[in-house]
Amino acid sequence: MTTDRRWRAYAVLAVSYFMTIVDLTITNVALPTIGRDLHFAESNLQWVVTAYGLTFGGLLLLGGRAADLLGRRRIFMLGLVLFTAGSLACALANTDLLLIVMRGVQGLGAAIVLPSALSIVMNMFEEGADRNRALGVWGAIAASGATVGLITGGLLLRYLNWRYIFFLNVPIGTGALLLAPRIVPESRAGGRRRYDAFGAVSITAGLLLLVYALSMAPQDGWATAKTISLLATSGALVLLFLLIEARVEAPLMPLRLFRLSTLAGANAVGLLLGGSFFAFIFIGTLYMQQVLGWDALQTGLAWLATSVTSVALAGLSQALVTRVSARLVMALGMGLIGGGILWATRVPVQGHFWGDLAGPLFVTGAGTAFAFIPISVAALAGVGERDAGIASGLLNASQQIGGAIGVAVASSVAASRLESLVRAGASTPAALTGGFQRALWVCGAVGLTAVPVSFLLIRRTEVAPATAARGTEVAA
Repeated sequence: MTTDRRWRAYAVLAVSYFMTIVDLTITNVALPTIGRDLHFAESNLQWVVTAYGLTFGGLLLLGGRAADLLGRRRIFMLGLVLFTAGSLACALANTDLLLIVMRGVQGLGAAIVLPSALSIVMNMFEEGADRNRALGVWGAIAASGATVGLITGGLLLRYLNWRYIFFLNVPIGTGALLLAPRIVPESRAGGRRRYDAFGAVSITAGLLLLVYALSMAPQDGWATAKTISLLATSGALVLLFLLIEARVEAPLMPLRLFRLSTLAGANAVGLLLGGSFFAFIFIGTLYMQQVLGWDALQTGLAWLATSVTSVALAGLSQALVTRVSARLVMALGMGLIGGGILWATRVPVQGHFWGDLAGPLFVTGAGTAFAFIPISVAALAGVGERDAGIASGLLNASQQIGGAIGVAVASSVAASRLESLVRAGASTPAALTGGFQRALWVCGAVGLTAVPVSFLLIRRTEVAPATAARGTEVAA
């Protein structure tokens, strides 16, 4: 495969990936308008976001292994069909139920697109400088996609209407579908195809229940019978999955992958990254809109500081990973994310962008550049071609589940603090600010926890520099 064709294929995969990441947050700023137009009950409005995150996070492992077994380009295109069709149906939805169901279809498509696309990238580029360069851009997309979603949502809401948030995906997805058969290479795991049906059912059900329980816990309460039973059932299903994987001949997720401490460490840091950064976006957006009174466009433009900084530093991050150490760069990135979020705990009731928010947003944006990229590199270092899809799905599942946990915990902390301040006689803006400040303390602490985890679980020698031998595969 020529270099030019490889990078053209990479562009199609990267744009498709970016589209799915943007959709994680693009609807957030439009929820009030969507609720009014489709006459949502207040308790159901959150499902516009939750339905996407639920199927996205819950089906990533299944999507990754399906790509390995059935053909990565074939599964990638199937995911694009589902995502594009779901987007069109969302744009045309005339009832709240239809919109929620189609958001779930979008999430299913994203769960198929994302791991198959990343595994194709991994197999197009040999381990070392070339792959690090490709994953550097991939990490920048991951770091900036969520904040770009807020900006895009704000612009479309200001100048058009909320339906164009979904219409936007249709020409992009259609274009990728037309180009993929011509320039994206096909690959799959070698050998006879064998399917781990019981493993697939147990882990998919377990992850779906986990994401659902975490998404509903702030509303239902953490100590309620419903939440506890859902979490317990989810844990039992995940444990059952691990027991199945240890015994079945052709496992959905081979446990031998975890012999790579770097893979395990990168996924642990990815979980903490999701729990800190995605929750920061959620809490920060609420502060801007509910306390400062900013509209959707103002909120989106504020987050531009984070995404621009991340993209600007992506090249430096990739170079440092290749020449120095993924572990050191990852620890630096998580330290900046945690530190930037803790800086944001100082936000006042009468806050201003330049005086109170710009510093934390720029620092956190720098942190995402130095965190997402080495995590992507480390999570795939040493993984053989046959396991590329499942390793990609595992990495993204870790980040998405971490985000679900972080948002749920941050929401509960903020709500608890808000309630206590209101009872003490604080004004609504002061109580809201106090709740958000407390939640940001938690998010920042989660981010800083990843720094020692990076050093404890990731070995420098397992992430090959550019001059090292390439393509090492985990022994069967």
